[in-house]
Amino acid sequence: MESDMVMHNGGCHCRRVRWRVQAPSSVVAWNCNCSDCSMRGNTHFIVPSGMFELLGDSRECLTTYTFGTHTAKHTFCKFCGITSFYIPRSNPDGVAVTFRCVDAGTLTHVEIKHYDGRNWESSYNQTDIASCSQGTD
Repeated sequence: MESDMVMHNGGCHCRRVRWRVQAPSSVVAWNCNCSDCSMRGNTHFIVPSGMFELLGDSRECLTTYTFGTHTAKHTFCKFCGITSFYIPRSNPDGVAVTFRCVDAGTLTHVEIKHYDGRNWESSYNQTDIASCSQGTD
């Protein structure tokens, strides 16, 4: 099923971090069970980095946490603590957008897929998650 590309707006709880992302109205979101995602309850869809734009002075309100390989850049608002997006280890050329942080009205469907982050390499090889940050021609 093809889904039309739309501009989604979103951000953190206190609204100091705001962004927009071009993505389909129907997305596939990944529910990861790695130590970080499982504690935060983060479920996200991934887009090419060129489809994501931070707005205003949002960058000044962000801080970043890394661990393990330090490939993933877990950004969160330094005021309210919400991770509305981050750079995932699986797709360092993309952006993982927390689907619950998208403003209401533009997402029409969210399909949830499981990513076994506790067995990261195996899951990476068994899923097509790497293709999520590739642009469509």
